[in-house]
Amino acid sequence: MKTWKLVSGILSTVLFVLVAFQSCAAGLGNALAENGESSGSGGIVVAILMLSGGIVSIATRKSKGKGGNIALIVLFGLAALVGFGSAGSFTDLNIWAFWCLINAILAVVAMVKSKKDA
Repeated sequence: MKTWKLVSGILSTVLFVLVAFQSCAAGLGNALAENGESSGSGGIVVAILMLSGGIVSIATRKSKGKGGNIALIVLFGLAALVGFGSAGSFTDLNIWAFWCLINAILAVVAMVKSKKDA
């Protein structure tokens, strides 16, 4: 699972830039359209949580305890909830929320696997 944590951490950190730019554009579109949606703001929150999760994933990839996995579950799980909940017209946010959901599920798998190995 060390390789998964490193790869997902790097991808999440790199995807942060793309999600942040898309969210700014979606927020600007929501403001110009005056449609009352908050998908751009939700996207910024998802981007920040993805960056945080990516950093934690890289930093805790070699740890033996459960703390890093719990942090990943919380960060990526919260990002998935916010993403799915605030997607609205910013449909790409569903893709990024799904990526976060996959990372949260794999953190649960890593935690269960490390529990069995101990």
